[in-house]
Amino acid sequence: MTAAVEIRDVARNFGSAMALRGVSLDIAPGEFVALLGPSGSGKTTLLRILAGLEGMDSGTVRVGGRDMIGVPARERGVGVVFQHYALFRHMTVFENVAFGLRVRPRTSRPTRTEVTERVRELLRLVQIPELERRLPGQISGGQRQRVALARALAIDPQMLLLDEPFGALDALVRKDVRRWLRGLHDRLGLTTVLVTHDQEEAMELADRIAVMGAGRIVQCDEPAALLRDPATAFVAGFIGGATGLPCTVSGGVARFGAMPIAPVRLALPDGEATVFVRAPDVLATADAGPQGFATIRAVRHDVAGPPQVVADLGSLMLEATAAAAFAPVRGMACHLVLAGGFAFTPDGHRALVAAAAPAEVRRAPAYTD
Repeated sequence: MTAAVEIRDVARNFGSAMALRGVSLDIAPGEFVALLGPSGSGKTTLLRILAGLEGMDSGTVRVGGRDMIGVPARERGVGVVFQHYALFRHMTVFENVAFGLRVRPRTSRPTRTEVTERVRELLRLVQIPELERRLPGQISGGQRQRVALARALAIDPQMLLLDEPFGALDALVRKDVRRWLRGLHDRLGLTTVLVTHDQEEAMELADRIAVMGAGRIVQCDEPAALLRDPATAFVAGFIGGATGLPCTVSGGVARFGAMPIAPVRLALPDGEATVFVRAPDVLATADAGPQGFATIRAVRHDVAGPPQVVADLGSLMLEATAAAAFAPVRGMACHLVLAGGFAFTPDGHRALVAAAAPAEVRRAPAYTD
């Protein structure tokens, strides 16, 4: 299948700051791709280059097979929705949506009747037909977001670009609007690119997530694959709320110093490493161990599974899952055993966590408070 968007070796500098460093990415027709990363990772710069709102120092961008170099934003056939909507406050909802149609060149501008039909069709599509005579200041944040989306769709874009579009909404409205948006994307067969720093948002909406760091795409994959198979320590630590545990590997066994965590087997060379774990990877038990105990500071019960705990290790707080038959209580002591996770060395070697043998556990140094 021919890519709807082809990005090749795109670089962009702002003075001595390198915003993008040779970024390449293909987006298939009808695909929903999220650009996810911390502030300063380059995701918004890449989106603005796609929209024609920002230039690039090198590289190529093709949309629908057309080279975008020298093509102004208004001729790209791209709809953009910003975080703060950028609606015209003095215009009604109807006029805001109609704006993109009315500023088209005379030769391609629809008639007044066609504009009216198109705007009302779009307002029905985004489920706010009753608001056409309201001003933006007279409607809610979620409704303004739908107006901004209808305006972006009015020009029949080849691609829809969303720049942190839910950031100004409260949590409950944000969930409702993003689920509705994904349904709209599927119904219309849109090609959509979302910029976000919200992992939950990216995981729920996107077919693929391009994780960005320091101006590069570090890994691009389906959400489940990023959780299951992170390519680098950065991805392992950034995706899914993982906690990094420093350890020392010797003879294939990793020990965690003074932290009350049982040693694990790691197929890594001797030296320093970091193990990245999430709550399901860490079991909290009442059993005593030579590593000593952590203290449970919080307990979260879940009707669908075992309780989750927050364990105080002294140097950090670690989320864990209660082992079978263990009933955690705040303030209780617990022992921690790793049942999964990924480990990375500073030079990029990677290994899966495996439980250590009992003899290896006995040889581990005792934890001292």
